[in-house]
Amino acid sequence: MTEVTRIEKLKRTSMVSIHDGVAHVAGMCGNPGESIQEQTRVALAKVDKWLAAAGTDKSKILRATVWVADRSHFAPMNEVWEEWVDAENPPSRAAGVVPPAAEGYDVEIIVTAAI
Repeated sequence: MTEVTRIEKLKRTSMVSIHDGVAHVAGMCGNPGESIQEQTRVALAKVDKWLAAAGTDKSKILRATVWVADRSHFAPMNEVWEEWVDAENPPSRAAGVVPPAAEGYDVEIIVTAAI
């Protein structure tokens, strides 16, 4: 049986769970009330931080899921995403409109990456 390593265990979640050479990063959000672009930048910076903590980086992302609070957020979120994503190694990605769990959060990004 393969061990599971957890980084930054909190009451309800671990920021990263690692199993069988894959890092599963929890959903990252920006700061509530900021623009969708700034929330996306902050969320992606957090993704970078947790990938580094797991010993990997955005070039090894296998899959990303992006949730936005409103359909109108797709274009500005994608502008920031396209500046950030490793153009040589874009991951498989899904995106959808999902109501935020808490008021003011307009984007959440979840990734898995090879280590």
